[in-house]
Amino acid sequence: MGCIMLSALDLRSDLTFNQKKLIFAGAFGLVLEFLDYFLIGFVLTFVSKPWKLTFGASSIILLSSGLGAMAGAAFFGWLADRTGRRRVFLTTLTLFSLGTGALVFTPDSAEYGWIYLTLFRFLIGFGAGGLYCVDLPLIQEFVPASRRGEVSGLVTAAVPLGFLLGSAMVAFVAPAVGWRGLMGICVGLGAAALLLRVWIPESPRWLQRNGRASEARNSIAWALEVDPSELPSTIDSAPENKLGFGALLRFPRSVALSFLSNLGMQTGYYGLTLWAPTLLVQVLHVPPTSAAFYMIFVTSAALLGRVGFSVLSEKMGRRPAGLISTFGAAAMLLAAALFGDALASVLVAFVGLLALTFLFGEGGFAVVGPYSAEVWPTALRATGMGAAYGFGGLGKVIGPMGLAFIVGASSDVVPATSGISFSTAFIYFACWYALAGLAFAVFGIETKGRTIEDLEWELQALSSTSPERAPVPSASVQGPSS
Repeated sequence: MGCIMLSALDLRSDLTFNQKKLIFAGAFGLVLEFLDYFLIGFVLTFVSKPWKLTFGASSIILLSSGLGAMAGAAFFGWLADRTGRRRVFLTTLTLFSLGTGALVFTPDSAEYGWIYLTLFRFLIGFGAGGLYCVDLPLIQEFVPASRRGEVSGLVTAAVPLGFLLGSAMVAFVAPAVGWRGLMGICVGLGAAALLLRVWIPESPRWLQRNGRASEARNSIAWALEVDPSELPSTIDSAPENKLGFGALLRFPRSVALSFLSNLGMQTGYYGLTLWAPTLLVQVLHVPPTSAAFYMIFVTSAALLGRVGFSVLSEKMGRRPAGLISTFGAAAMLLAAALFGDALASVLVAFVGLLALTFLFGEGGFAVVGPYSAEVWPTALRATGMGAAYGFGGLGKVIGPMGLAFIVGASSDVVPATSGISFSTAFIYFACWYALAGLAFAVFGIETKGRTIEDLEWELQALSSTSPERAPVPSASVQGPSS
């Protein structure tokens, strides 16, 4: 009876106003997360000289939020599977907003200011990492199977909007209010986002699994905007056992797919994103103002990629879309490695190739993020996605540091550019995208158009602990599809 009740969500192809409100709340949270990531670099330009920040101190400030996000993704993903999506849905944004608000009161001290910034940047990252890894599972558990990939992919398209909003705030608002004022505005935006989230109920699938079927019925009624009496009646049952991180190992294919795809994507993306402006300014000798102008085109291509691959993942399937995005990015980087020296003399052509790289590379996030939640059963969905995203967060460190080591740089955060070989740098990043592509090719399963309950049965069939109790898996899960 519980499955019949949950199927009411999947029988509709259109979205209700309440479902759209949930989607907007999730997307708005991601906008704020990456707005904050953008603004911290701006803050450092204001305080680095007065505080006489060393390179090491600046690096610690920049990396602290990434380390916090890795820990937060794993912790809050686990917590969401144990205590519910909604509670963590609210807690992560609250923590993120409070940490941002604390930056307004950063002491203007050369001795202690950077330590204060580092601690609260870690706290902000801790909340932000959990925000991403709980929002997507919650949204997926509320929308129809026929729209799940498209909707959750489009939510990730909010990331470039955060960078664009940050650019606009720095250009037009910062001169009037300063960097502390910008942090205050972010707190106000966070409060608005929190008000949107208060009205979102608990995931019906989490409630059903935890023996609260009558509450699940009410959540479905909220999502579909119908009276609960119109849905099948249910009887509360005993909750199922809570699972920990060790249970992830019962699904080795899901571990390999989600962990490797996240590591490859994040390492390639964050390393390339950090290096691209330096490449334009110091290698191609483009003035900083012109470099910023060209990066607008690159960012626009990234946004287009996220939107395009969100739709493509629903039309073609997650695995084909993942293969196209990852190997497409790798191919563009290999082309840059082969023809970069020649293209460097034709700036527009080089920027165009860079934009295509970001179109495929960032487009892949619209597949990898949602996919990393789909390949886990409900009891482990947030835990699995959080662990995979946290593991992939290593790429924020090894991407730029690995490049610095390979090409012989004077800095671990922004590689030196004297004597850099185009081919060496671009091949390095191409290898990481290729790793993500291989994860899709070897371990990829198809989730397009399939209900969460159908996927859960077949994931259990692949479980290393209970194959005798599960149904025979279909071809789309048994092996890579053609």
